[in-house]
Amino acid sequence: MKCIALAATLLTFSGLAAPVLAEADGPDYFRVRNVRANDVLNLRTGPSPSAAKLAEIPHDTDGIRNLGCRGGLSFAQWERATAAQRKAAESRRWCRVEFRGVTGWAASRFLGEGRSPR
Repeated sequence: MKCIALAATLLTFSGLAAPVLAEADGPDYFRVRNVRANDVLNLRTGPSPSAAKLAEIPHDTDGIRNLGCRGGLSFAQWERATAAQRKAAESRRWCRVEFRGVTGWAASRFLGEGRSPR
């Protein structure tokens, strides 16, 4: 009986702090892409354009740490997808990143493979 109660307790608490799952198929660092010189990439509290803004990342930034992405297609799915399917999926993908000590979410359509900061 104690084992059942312990298992139920563990199952209850395990859902409280569910981790964000990252896919292994991505770069370690990103750079900003597709953002005009007079604009910025918004870093948000959650993976949504309506989430609160935490910071602004300049258009020419490189070395943004990738903490995991979600939504969109996996690499295997991307390889099989048409150009139209890839474009549609890109708008649904968000990446959790770290920029200058701030952790938040950025839309992946504005991120490309970057270099490690020196």
